[in-house]
Amino acid sequence: MKLPRGLRRTSLARRLVLLALVWSFGALLVTAILLAFLFQQAAVRRLDETLNDLNTNLATYSTVSDGEVYAPPFTDERALRTYSGRYWEIAEPTRDGKVVPINRNLSHSLFDSVIPTPPDLAARLKANPGKRIAYDARGPQGEPLRVRAQQNTLPDRKTPVIFLAAEDRSSVNREVSYFVVATAAVFLVLGAGLVLAIVVQVRVGLRPLFDLRSEVAAVRRGKALRLAETYPSELMPLAQELNALVEHNQQVVERQRTHVGNLAHALKTPISVMMAEAGQRPGPLAEVVARQADAMQKQVDHHLRRARAAARTQGQGERTSVAEVLDELTRTLGRIFRDKGIVIDWDADEDLYFLGERQDLLEIAGNAVENACKWGRARVKVRADAAGPARFTLVVEDDGPGLPPERREEVVRRGARLDENAPGSGLGLSIVDELARAYGGSLSLSDSPMGGLRVDADLPRAEA
Repeated sequence: MKLPRGLRRTSLARRLVLLALVWSFGALLVTAILLAFLFQQAAVRRLDETLNDLNTNLATYSTVSDGEVYAPPFTDERALRTYSGRYWEIAEPTRDGKVVPINRNLSHSLFDSVIPTPPDLAARLKANPGKRIAYDARGPQGEPLRVRAQQNTLPDRKTPVIFLAAEDRSSVNREVSYFVVATAAVFLVLGAGLVLAIVVQVRVGLRPLFDLRSEVAAVRRGKALRLAETYPSELMPLAQELNALVEHNQQVVERQRTHVGNLAHALKTPISVMMAEAGQRPGPLAEVVARQADAMQKQVDHHLRRARAAARTQGQGERTSVAEVLDELTRTLGRIFRDKGIVIDWDADEDLYFLGERQDLLEIAGNAVENACKWGRARVKVRADAAGPARFTLVVEDDGPGLPPERREEVVRRGARLDENAPGSGLGLSIVDELARAYGGSLSLSDSPMGGLRVDADLPRAEA
């Protein structure tokens, strides 16, 4: 059976709860209606039995004298009291199919009224002689009546006689109404209990799925290496397949790292030989070869670094303390730029973690902070702020000359340098940009309130 589109989009727990509720409330509603119907039928049957007794007394003890029908004497107080709710009547069918009383043979309780009869009653009684026919009518005061009619023949009388017994069914209707209300209240309480039981059952039953989701998230965030919990037999194959997938990804990453290392060694050796040969044979050609070999070496380092970062981001997640990395980094760069008098202020929460390898965060922060130290005059500010449950922002500012907006795109291009006289390869912010992108983040440059450049790197955050 194909589920509706809206239901297919809901969570599994909500879907199970909704389906169980629909079935449960449907069953409760049908059961309540059936119980009310059966109770009503039972109450009406009890009333009919009372009327049958009255009918039997009328048919058994009525007599005929000189062609006149005489009803037996009754001591039933309700039949003697006007409009009491219990009535009887002896009637006969007419030629035109009507039912009329015989010489006012009726109970005192009817007073000046008669028991109403449906137009087809005479025909129905004629077709079913001796059988009782029940129907509902309205009494002298408009009250609902239950009527039992029976046609019999009496000795010394050719025309058949119809015996009618009726009773006010208001009490029966009240009993049925009370039963319906009580049943509805009980079933509502039962329904509320079923709702609670269904929700608890679904939550308990799906708990292994929630645990599996949490474990997979922990593996992705670097808090665990594999799924270690024991799951029900239905979920255990899935957990094993996920562990196999994690191990396969780790093997793929390790192979990529091995290939990257092999490539680095294969390229670095020929480049080193070219640079050594150029150094031993001075001249214009040697200078060109040395300069180009040096550029090749930097480009190889750059692309190998980028490949390693891309491989790591596809593998097993790791958690790196941002505060520890910034503390180590600022101490190192503070010593390097001690002669310049640069003061590096940094700030990061102790529970802020980078979702990635420590070396990558060192390269991202190191290149950004080193660039700020090169161009800053006296102060560099570094801070890391959470930007949500899954991201954080690394901000580096300096009080240097800044960077015009039209030059900002150029500075993140591979090997671009704003000042050829400044030390470095021109790859600093390019490395930051590419590593941030490898981790699904971004790099943005803007003006700093300190007067220099502001670098914002959006990076993945791991749970504490």
